[in-house]
Amino acid sequence: MLALIIITFGILSRLVIHTPNFSPVLSMAFLAGMYLKGRQAVIVPFVLMVISDLIIGFYPLMWLTWGSVMLISVIGLYLKERKSLGTVLGGSIISAVLFFIVTNFGAWLTLYPHTGEGLRQCYILAIPFFRSSFLSTVAYSLVFYAAYEWLLKRYQGSQTLSFLK
Repeated sequence: MLALIIITFGILSRLVIHTPNFSPVLSMAFLAGMYLKGRQAVIVPFVLMVISDLIIGFYPLMWLTWGSVMLISVIGLYLKERKSLGTVLGGSIISAVLFFIVTNFGAWLTLYPHTGEGLRQCYILAIPFFRSSFLSTVAYSLVFYAAYEWLLKRYQGSQTLSFLK
């Protein structure tokens, strides 16, 4: 059920009008890695991206976007046994930086001269977009983590939240 919630909320968050690059998708991929089991931790964010891109439309080098989202899930998997506010903060920062590096490398491949100056210009011009994705990834990760952990503790031993496990 948690996987279905992540997919549904993630798709809806990409479809509704929002501040550019201010989306919970990266944090959902990261937290999917921390809370979902096995391959589901990586497949769920991938499915979220594929379905939403089928609706939004495909774009050049989207495999880099999908790949970076899947790598972010792997970061969550790596930190799964060390869940804490600090690891969520650090993991969300690393996730946002990874996404920035990978997707802007793709932008450089398709939109800029293939020179050192073109690469530099690509990353510099992407900084305003990075601010939004960085802030949203960190904020959503901390809020979702705190809320989910609070719910788990509040209803521990209860059948009320069994559908979220």
